[in-house]
Amino acid sequence: MTKKINILLLGFCCVLAFGQSKTFKKKPSDYKIGKSSQGNTVNLPVVNENIPLLIPKKIKGKSGFVNQKGKMVIPAEYDLVMFFGEDCNLLNSPNEKVKIFGSSDFATVDNKGITYRINKNGKKVYQYKKEDLGRCNAQMQKALFHAYILKGKYGIIEDSKFKNPDDQSQFAIYPKYQFLYVLEGDDVANPMIIATYNDKFGVIDVNNKIVIPFEYSDIKRNYSWKLGKMFEVTKDDANYYLIDSYNRSY
Repeated sequence: MTKKINILLLGFCCVLAFGQSKTFKKKPSDYKIGKSSQGNTVNLPVVNENIPLLIPKKIKGKSGFVNQKGKMVIPAEYDLVMFFGEDCNLLNSPNEKVKIFGSSDFATVDNKGITYRINKNGKKVYQYKKEDLGRCNAQMQKALFHAYILKGKYGIIEDSKFKNPDDQSQFAIYPKYQFLYVLEGDDVANPMIIATYNDKFGVIDVNNKIVIPFEYSDIKRNYSWKLGKMFEVTKDDANYYLIDSYNRSY
């Protein structure tokens, strides 16, 4: 179990792969063509160009991948799947033959304690071996914003500008929420923030504008935003699923 967890954590590290948010304005095309490890083309529909073409989906306790229109492409047969993305441990492997499997053409999956890389056709192309794992040299970006608790309420401060909590103008968001959590992402100047208000979860930005409405019973504090520009949510505390920044579910 420890070995399994360590490999999966390394997989996570590797990728480090009020209205709707105005950051996402690109008009999507109908399809995007990718390639499998065998060189075969894979046509995948595009609904949102900012999210992955293949999206993790859990069905009855097992996970696979759907395309952006919700069609199952890779069957739900795994205990755990991650977004397709680079694995820096394999990219820096001492074994030259396995470095190719560290590219973003592959995803890390786990089934019965065995961890694999699969291609976009769902074929297992590599089984993880400890001796193949190289060292990651990922540089972490320092967060500019943090949650701040005042009188039991949560707000947001920008570290470089905040000095006096008695001065309300120094808060990026003055404390009024039950809970706030700044998600890790590629744009540290414009992070997404999980928020709780009136016992419901939503997502806001640093300008206190709503990105995801407050209608969920929980939103996971994980790498879904950083790796896939998506949020993992639930309305019943049991069934979690992914949504994009337009609150569309997959």
